[in-house]
Amino acid sequence: MQITLYDLFEKMQQQLEQKQAVVNKQLIIELINRIRPADSQNPEEIQLKFNALIQALLRIPTAAATLQHFLVRLINQYKQTSLYAESGILPLDGFWNQLMQRMGAYLLPVIQDQQQLRYLIGEIFYQPSDPEWLAQIDLSCWTQLFELLSDDNSIQTECQSIQQEILKAITVLSYRISGIALYPEFINAQPDLTEYESPFLVQNREINEFISNFKQSCLQHPQSCALFMPDASQAFVMFEQCRDVVLKIRRATKRIGVSLSLTYLLSLLEQCLDRIELLLHLLVDAPRDRYQAMANLLKAVAAAHYSEQSVRDLLSTNSQLIALQVTENASRTGEHYVSSDKAGFFSMFKAAAGAGVIIASMASLKTLAARMSMAPLMQAFVYSMNYSLGFMLIHVLHFTVATKQPAMTAAALAATVQQRKGSKSAQLIELAALIVNIIRTQFIAILGNISIAIPTAALIALLWQGSLHEPLMTHTKATQMLHDLDPFTSLAIPHAAIAGVCLFLSGLIAGYFDNMAVYRKVGPRLKMHMSLRLLLGQERLDKLADYIERNLGALAGNFLFGIMLGSMGTLGFILGLPLDIRHIAFASANFIQGLININGTPDLGLIIVSFLGVLLIGLTNLFVSFTLTIIVALRARQVHFEQWKPLAKLVLTHFLTRPSEFFWPPKQPTEKAENAPPPSKNS
Repeated sequence: MQITLYDLFEKMQQQLEQKQAVVNKQLIIELINRIRPADSQNPEEIQLKFNALIQALLRIPTAAATLQHFLVRLINQYKQTSLYAESGILPLDGFWNQLMQRMGAYLLPVIQDQQQLRYLIGEIFYQPSDPEWLAQIDLSCWTQLFELLSDDNSIQTECQSIQQEILKAITVLSYRISGIALYPEFINAQPDLTEYESPFLVQNREINEFISNFKQSCLQHPQSCALFMPDASQAFVMFEQCRDVVLKIRRATKRIGVSLSLTYLLSLLEQCLDRIELLLHLLVDAPRDRYQAMANLLKAVAAAHYSEQSVRDLLSTNSQLIALQVTENASRTGEHYVSSDKAGFFSMFKAAAGAGVIIASMASLKTLAARMSMAPLMQAFVYSMNYSLGFMLIHVLHFTVATKQPAMTAAALAATVQQRKGSKSAQLIELAALIVNIIRTQFIAILGNISIAIPTAALIALLWQGSLHEPLMTHTKATQMLHDLDPFTSLAIPHAAIAGVCLFLSGLIAGYFDNMAVYRKVGPRLKMHMSLRLLLGQERLDKLADYIERNLGALAGNFLFGIMLGSMGTLGFILGLPLDIRHIAFASANFIQGLININGTPDLGLIIVSFLGVLLIGLTNLFVSFTLTIIVALRARQVHFEQWKPLAKLVLTHFLTRPSEFFWPPKQPTEKAENAPPPSKNS
């Protein structure tokens, strides 16, 4: 290894001796190849190879000076400002333009300017695993390396040329920060910026003053500029004030809502603040701190080479605040889906029972609609409106669909995990109690749905047959309906999983529209609608506007959930795929109506298998929607909860010692439960 590195240093020295020659970048590429680990996740190998480079620089007398001179000359052969000011930072053209550009780059690669230093970085760190092993090198090792490369001061002029490029980048970033703060959407989120001198504008004045002083110092003391470095502390103070404003806006989003364009501006602003501070540290800090800043910059630009074209990285960077706001709305709704006492328990049963009546009617209407000859798209429309209007009616009447609970309660559970305080044992006990309450509430909601949906559906089938003297469905249709519930010979379980995904999406949609109602000020804008004011009168319009603002998310979520359920079968038909949905509440209604309309007395085995299918459909609905929602909610909150096994053990122990509490409320609810808000009946 040392012999090979020695040869590389010799070649570098030979090129440096040719004063006018352009140095060969292949030597640096080869150097990185020598220290690149075979396994980017192996810290021992990473450390071993990096230490080998440091040892070679220590043992070979001229190696450090040679490498320093070579790197400085190589860097100065390229345009640098773009790397410092743009690499790893979102452009100003907005989220949607960036999304389209990055998706288009997969079809037609972007042509890069080979004169840019960022192009050289891409050639040196050309493997996607490079950012991973660079990030695992300790800062102390980076410090040792840069100390070795900074001993020779004979290339002061070349180093000052790099400093001038850094100053240009700082100027660009400072003006960009000021410009972002003048965007109308940013000012709307923080109106106070117009009432006092904005820190985003003040920082630009401080930066311009610092750069002027820096240039003057370099002119007066060209050989010892570092000893007469101007003070940048006031600029750092203004950057901190800028971060405080960003933090206030992020906190205010819980109250005012958030949009995708605002999240993009906030992400862009934070990236610009991070980079300008990093570049200032390169100029004004003490040597050891400056070396750490150099290491952080190198790791950032190496990672940016791959993240700048990544659609996934763009979505990850910009969707977190939106996802947090969506799940935040869902979690607040989810708190009302958890009962802890008998009053809430029976209230949930009544709400679920009311929904059972409507669900049985919806299932019967779909059966009747299936008897009509319609084009596939028209059939999808009729099915969708049946589901959508039915679910919206359930919400308006303050009833509850059991399967819509997991998408809400999972977000509430994730919020509880994020806010956990105290000892780990106390946290686990609190979470276990919440899970028990969730399971018990879910149980009574399902029981309320199916215990009323089944007899109501049976009554509708019998009344139809008695009054019209014909069955609600033919024997063939009834047989097919029961077959579709068979978990062993049909696709009932996969179709139930698809319904679970739809339930999960409906929860996100509800949260999104709740956020939009607040952010877009839907209620106040409706109150000012002149045509509606003339039609309804101001008092009625105010009530309508307040209701829509509070319930827009739930109404939109229910409406679009109905469209997903009603259109899935038609979508499968068009695509030639076995797509469909199975929902426990409708499956229970189909179960009893199928048994009533089948010819002869149904076989006991058929009854057992079909009812088992109904139960498994329900479990699949709940499991899929709950799992997907809690994953999204935890990621949106950047929460990593490692106590799942102890928590599961605690819940299992609770079940073995007090199984009744999973199905019936205890006489004495927990203290947390006593303080919880009463359960709402809204779906």
